Amino acid sequence: MNMETFLGLRAGVTRTSTLRGAGFSRAHLNKAVSAGRIVRIRRGVYGLPREGGALGLALQHNALLTCLSAAPTYRLWTLNDTTSVHLSPGHKRAPAGTVAHGRCPHPRHPWLPVAGLVDVLIHALRCLPEAEALVMLQSATQRGDVTVEFLRRKLPGNRNARARAVLDSLIPRADSILEVLANYHFRRAGLHVRRHVELPGVGEVDFLIEECLVVETDGETHLEPRQVKKDRKRNNATLIGGHLGLRFGYDDVVHHPERMVAEVLAVLEQFRSGAFRRR
Repeated sequence: MNMETFLGLRAGVTRTSTLRGAGFSRAHLNKAVSAGRIVRIRRGVYGLPREGGALGLALQHNALLTCLSAAPTYRLWTLNDTTSVHLSPGHKRAPAGTVAHGRCPHPRHPWLPVAGLVDVLIHALRCLPEAEALVMLQSATQRGDVTVEFLRRKLPGNRNARARAVLDSLIPRADSILEVLANYHFRRAGLHVRRHVELPGVGEVDFLIEECLVVETDGETHLEPRQVKKDRKRNNATLIGGHLGLRFGYDDVVHHPERMVAEVLAVLEQFRSGAFRRR
C-alpha cells in the first residue's frame, strides 16, 4: 500500500508517528512531500492535497471534531451541512471561526481526531436546535450504537433538561429523517399520532392522525414513475377506506414544518365541522 492510499483510508490526514508505525520511512515521507503527493499541514501532521478539511484543522490544533462536524464520521443523519467547524479543544482556546465544545470524557475515535460517539451526541444535544439534534440521536439509537437510557444517565440536573426533552422525542423506528421530523412537529402541535399503521387495502402508512387523517412523508424515491403510480393507488385506497389523506415532501417537512402542521390542522378542523360529510 502506498502512502496516498494509506492516508485515504484515514480521511486524508494523519500524524507522522502513524505513518512511521505503518512502515513509511522519513525518506519516503520527504520524497512524497517533494513530489507534491502529500502536504505538511503542520509539524508532525501530513495529509493529501486539499483533503485535510475539518480533520486537518483538528489535527493542526490538537483538537477533536465533535457535534455536527463529527456526524459524517459516524454516519449520522443531519439536516444541514455546517459552515463552522465544531471542535473540542480540551484546555486550549478554540481557533477563530470555530464552535468550541467542552472536554470529551468518553473514549475518542480510535485513530481519527474525532470525539467518541457519546460525546458527539451529548455536544449536539447541548448545542444544536432540537430538530437537528433529534435526527442525529435517532440514527444512532435506532442502529443500536447507544441507548436512550445510557444517554439520559449522562445528562443529569436542570442544565440538561432541554437535552433530556429531545430524548423524549425519539421513536423506536424511523424509516427516514422526514418521519422523525414530522412526528416531532405533529406531537408538538398536540395531535394524537399513530405511526406505521396497517390499513386494509392500503398497507402500512406513515401516520394516522386523530384516527381520521393519513399523512405520508415522501422522500426522493417517491418521485420515481413506478412509485408515483403506487402512491396514486394508495391515495385512492385511503379515501375508499374512509380516511382522509395528505402527502408532504422534503421541503415541506424540513423547511416549512409550520405550514405542514397548519394544513393538517385545517383538514382536521373541516372534518370536525362536518365539511366532508356535506352533500
